[in-house]
Amino acid sequence: MATPKNPHAGFSDAVSRVFLEIGFGGGEHAVGQAELNPDVGYIASEVFENGLCSLLSRLVPEGEEENAVPPPHFRIWPEDARILLRDLPDQSLDQAYLMFPDPWPKARHAKRRFVHPENIVQMARVLKPGAVWRVASDHPVYQEWVTEVMGNQDLFDAPPPATERPEGWSPTRYEAKAFREGRFPFYWTFTRRP
Repeated sequence: MATPKNPHAGFSDAVSRVFLEIGFGGGEHAVGQAELNPDVGYIASEVFENGLCSLLSRLVPEGEEENAVPPPHFRIWPEDARILLRDLPDQSLDQAYLMFPDPWPKARHAKRRFVHPENIVQMARVLKPGAVWRVASDHPVYQEWVTEVMGNQDLFDAPPPATERPEGWSPTRYEAKAFREGRFPFYWTFTRRP
């Protein structure tokens, strides 16, 4: 039975690995990564209805909604990703993504930022040793925050971010918007320590 306690069972076909994207926005990155990794079970998490509709429109051809079959290696989690993280078993994910999250730029909202000490512990628990957590942000407050928070933990190797999108990373509408508005994204690759 497909439950967070057994994520590999949530896909129509057998998968060799499971990836999670937190807050997929318009879904471009999630679809791009799923296409680049056809052997992977891809879980895409988003709470906002507009994002869910945007992703579904990418996955299901217009006019075929009534009879559409979900892609065999793709699943949507339409709730808060923190709930899913709490329920996933230890070392059950092979990769995770957090692409251009809401920066919650006001200091009083810092606890709402996904890159937060409590969430880092959960992310480290569900990722296999050596697994990668990719994070991208174009917001200066969030960039500073991620650098500080990840610099003060010992669960992930946290090298400085790349300033150009690394090979194998799918573009997003938020990245394109950042460039149009003169902001420069940071791209982090955090690796789960053994």
